[in-house]
Amino acid sequence: MAIESLNQRAIESDAYGGICQRAWIEINDRALTYNVQQLKTLLSAKTQLMGVVKADAYGHGACKVSRTILESGADWLAVATVPEGIELRLAGITAPILILGATDRRAQIQAIAHWQLQPTICTPQQALVFSETLSYYTEAMPIHLKLDTGMSRLGTPWQQAVEFVQFVQRLPNLKIASIYSHLATADNPDQTVMRQQHQRFEEAIGLCGINGKSFPGDIRLHLANSAATLTDSTLHYDMVRVGLAIYGLYPAPHLQEKIDLKPVMQVKARVTQVKTIEAGTGVSYGYQFIAPKQMRLAVVSIGYADGVPRNLSNKMKVIVRDRLIPQVGAITMDQLMLDVSAIPDLETGEVVTLLGEVGKHQISAEDWANTLGTISWEILCSFKNRLPRVAV
Repeated sequence: MAIESLNQRAIESDAYGGICQRAWIEINDRALTYNVQQLKTLLSAKTQLMGVVKADAYGHGACKVSRTILESGADWLAVATVPEGIELRLAGITAPILILGATDRRAQIQAIAHWQLQPTICTPQQALVFSETLSYYTEAMPIHLKLDTGMSRLGTPWQQAVEFVQFVQRLPNLKIASIYSHLATADNPDQTVMRQQHQRFEEAIGLCGINGKSFPGDIRLHLANSAATLTDSTLHYDMVRVGLAIYGLYPAPHLQEKIDLKPVMQVKARVTQVKTIEAGTGVSYGYQFIAPKQMRLAVVSIGYADGVPRNLSNKMKVIVRDRLIPQVGAITMDQLMLDVSAIPDLETGEVVTLLGEVGKHQISAEDWANTLGTISWEILCSFKNRLPRVAV
């Protein structure tokens, strides 16, 4: 085979999987389908499900995930950027795609129109730029107005909702497809702020006359993220925007009782060398670990350039042969080391599970996040594209 014909698709195919698999991510399609179906049981017949697949579907692989969740019952997709939306269109995905992020450059607007994406409009000024840029288009572009009800991020302040909506309605070339907001504390057991935001959203859309005579009936309302979807059906409106829960993780521990979800991602790598080191031997950069006794050491072909946080050095365990094995020494760019003294016959080529479930042991993104004082979203989004995603 000619070198130039060995393209990325071929490299990632089963035929060439062996040359990629120093480390890889397994994506469980059945778990994805199960999670979507579980989430749908919480929704009324009128409420649609928008699958949030930004950031490469939270590190899971946006194109494949999008196909699976759409086949499983999702109605919409959401991304953060124009290129993310274009990637899905190039993959042949025709479902409606909402861009959650800010867009106001003429080139962005033209690309949105060409690829039939749907933008979030956050301010009257942004709406005006869109309208003027689209003056040569024959069809009105569906747009989604965002209100800031307390997140203090994108969106027009909810108190100005009436003026915002009326201004946009007067502009040519634009059609309001939905009005939405985003909740800041939906994963908090204390619902005070969430209820305040909900009340503000209700007040804003009430003043705008949503579902009244002055508005078409096809304008959707949406407010709920994963946590709110699991918390209260009064927050569901016409659509829910679900990200983390689709991937089988809970936004907060107290929500685990609401629904059964299955983690979709497993992260694995191979042992590349096994050696014996003597007591007093330093391991890896900076000698953060000194062997307290003679021990067996395994080198594993995954590191922080792949998405394993360096701050987990000497703080994490992995699963090998249904055993929990400690990681030792500083995690390096492409490799990390394990104390495998408990498995004296371990051989090179054996599989190490960093995230996932093997036998009676499970290691989750939440476990890493709790150790590091961060959130599971960040852990998932850290895994890089040089780890092939393999459907299982």
